[in-house]
Amino acid sequence: MNSMAGGGGGGKSWIAVLIVGVVLCGIGMGLEQAHSGPGWLVATLLAVGGLSVVFGSCESMILCVEGLGERLRWNQFVAGTMAGLASNLPEVVMLGFVVAKQPRVAFVVVALTLHVGALVFGIYCGLLPRDKGGSAKLPKPLTQLSTDLYAAAGAIYLAVGLLMITIKVFDKSEGLRVGDLYAIGACLLFIEGVAVVRLVQRFAGATDAAEGAPEELRGEPPSIRRILFFGGLGVVASVLGGHAVGDFAGMLVAGLEARGYSEMVGAIILSVFACAGVYLMILTAHMKGKFNIALSNASGAVTQVPFVVQPLILLQLALFAQLGWIPLLGDGSVLSIDMETTAVVIFGFPTMLILWKSVQDDAQINWLETASMISLFGLIIYLLSQS
Repeated sequence: MNSMAGGGGGGKSWIAVLIVGVVLCGIGMGLEQAHSGPGWLVATLLAVGGLSVVFGSCESMILCVEGLGERLRWNQFVAGTMAGLASNLPEVVMLGFVVAKQPRVAFVVVALTLHVGALVFGIYCGLLPRDKGGSAKLPKPLTQLSTDLYAAAGAIYLAVGLLMITIKVFDKSEGLRVGDLYAIGACLLFIEGVAVVRLVQRFAGATDAAEGAPEELRGEPPSIRRILFFGGLGVVASVLGGHAVGDFAGMLVAGLEARGYSEMVGAIILSVFACAGVYLMILTAHMKGKFNIALSNASGAVTQVPFVVQPLILLQLALFAQLGWIPLLGDGSVLSIDMETTAVVIFGFPTMLILWKSVQDDAQINWLETASMISLFGLIIYLLSQS
C-alpha cells in the first residue's frame, strides 16, 4: 500500500528533520539553562528545533496509524482522518507545556487554532478538483458525519460562551472552576469517541471512489512491532518538541507584551505553529494527488480542535490547578473570563455554522461557499487580533 496519510511513509527526509530538531533543541535548552547567548538565538533554536521535532513526531505517529490502517483495510478518507487524529498528540503535549507556563494563553491559542484551521479548510476547498459547474464533490464521511460535528461544536461554543457571559455578569465570578472544566472536557471527548466509532463502523471499508477505496496490499502488512515502534517514537519526540515549543511560547508572549503588541497577536502566531504538522500533511497529500486524504486532514484540523485538543487542554487546566502547578484566581477559579477568552469561544459559533451549511446542503462546495468561508474566517481572525 502506498502512503495512506499525508505525511508518513513517503520518504526518509522526516528522519533527518527529526535528528536536526533534536540537536537544535539540545543546544537551545543548554543555552537556556546556562543563561548564555542572546535571547533571540535561544528562542530561534527552541522554535525551529521544537517544530522540527514535532513534525518528526507527527510523521512517526502517521506511520503508526498507516500501518494499523493497512492491517485493518481502512479506506483513504478514514485512514487520513485517523492519521490526523494521531498527529494531535504532539500538539496536545506541546500545549501542555504552554498550560504549565501560560495557562490562559494556552486556552486562547487552542480556540484560535479552530479559526486558523477553518481558514485553511476554506482555502484548501478552493484547490479541490471541480466539475463544469464549479462544484467540488465531497466524500460521504465528511458530509454525513463531520457535518454533525460542525453542528455540535457550534452549539457547544455558543452555550459555553453564553455561560461565560452569564457567570461574569450575574455570578460575579472571575472564571471557570475546576468542576466546570472537567464537565465541559468530558462532554466534548464523549462526542469525539462516538464519532470515531461511527466513522470506523460506517465508512472504514467503503469502496466508493469519493472516499478513496482501500489500495491493494503489496506484500505483508506492517508488523505489530513496527507499528508500536513508530507510535512510541512519536510519543517520545512529542514530549521533547513540546517542551521546546512551550519554552519558546513563553518567550514570545513576554517579548510581544513588552513591545506593546496585543496578546492575541502572539496567540495567533502560536496557533499557526501548533498546527504546522497538519498543514504539512495537507500539502504533502495534495502534492501526491491524494485529495481525499488532504481534505480529511483539513476537515480534521477543524473538528478535532473542539472535540480532541480543546477538551484535553481543559482537563489539563483542571488537573494542573488541583495539583498546584498553576495558580488559581482570587476566587478559586481556574480559567479567567475576560474579553479575549470569551471572544474566541463565541466566535466559534459562526465559524462552525457556515462550515455546517456549506458542506451539508448538497454534499458539494461551490465557489460562492468557498469565498464566503475564506472571507468570514479571515475576518474573524482579524477581529480577534485587534482585541
